[in-house]
Amino acid sequence: MSREAEVRHHADQEVGKGFAQVLEKARDAERALRRARAEEAGAAELCAAGLAFDRALTDALRTAEAAKRATLGVRAYDDRIRRRKGVATPEGARWVAEVDRLRTLREENRLTGIVRVPRPFVSTPAGGASAH
Repeated sequence: MSREAEVRHHADQEVGKGFAQVLEKARDAERALRRARAEEAGAAELCAAGLAFDRALTDALRTAEAAKRATLGVRAYDDRIRRRKGVATPEGARWVAEVDRLRTLREENRLTGIVRVPRPFVSTPAGGASAH
């Protein structure tokens, strides 16, 4: 086991401790997005709410991945077999499922939950060429 693995393991343990709080922020962002949809908010508001939910999901995903790595153990950072054995434990499998769930939720939001707002049209001066 390397010193780098120990340092990374300790850092992942610290990050993983905050998973419940980060997940709650993601749930709050999802509620805000659902509320905006229910109130038939404008496209700009829906876009902002969708992007806020995406950022919250990304934070939750990063935290869950850190908690998963920490759960697998310090030896799993350097050894592929230890990593596979760690995933086979009930706690390791739980974190793998949570990471997969969050990743799927984030991708679904990116595909369907973020309202696209058209860019404002900027006209060029009459007779002039556009600057590219």
